[in-house]
Amino acid sequence: MSRDVVGMWEVSLSDGIYQIEFEHGTTTGRRVIYINGKEVFRKDWMFKLVGKETFPVGSTGTKATINIEAITGFSYEYTLEINGKSLQSFLNNRSKISRTWILKLDGVDCRIVLEKDSMDVWCNGQRMETTGEFSDEGTETHFAVGDHECCIKAASSEKKKKGISHSLYVDGTKVTEASG
Repeated sequence: MSRDVVGMWEVSLSDGIYQIEFEHGTTTGRRVIYINGKEVFRKDWMFKLVGKETFPVGSTGTKATINIEAITGFSYEYTLEINGKSLQSFLNNRSKISRTWILKLDGVDCRIVLEKDSMDVWCNGQRMETTGEFSDEGTETHFAVGDHECCIKAASSEKKKKGISHSLYVDGTKVTEASG
């Protein structure tokens, strides 16, 4: 059976990157939502073709809503909201409240995310056990990935607009932050 995917979005959360697909049967009203290729929601028959569907994403149950709006006649517009914000607004805010590093450790791709508001650290979807300490430059958050010693150093950037800068060190070597 072919899928009638009308909307596709990529959402980057602390515990991973999620591919969300939405299928909308405009004759039957069928609505199907897939996350990373796995069906998570289905309504096969609906009289109302417009509206919204809300569902959880990721291990923390982040609230996602797909809005279905008629534009003209039988054409529709599909938009995704995350935590009540448009996807673009959510992603813009996310870049302010988190830092992400992508690196290879022992041949494995690692995606390390720091949530600046809670100081939680995630590696490939798992919240890491961390210990914090103060240093002369600011604070250090220590954690391990396998046999590797990792540390996120937070220090004043000396620039008022930029605020605090966060740097990841793995086994004493600074890692470049991922863009986006």
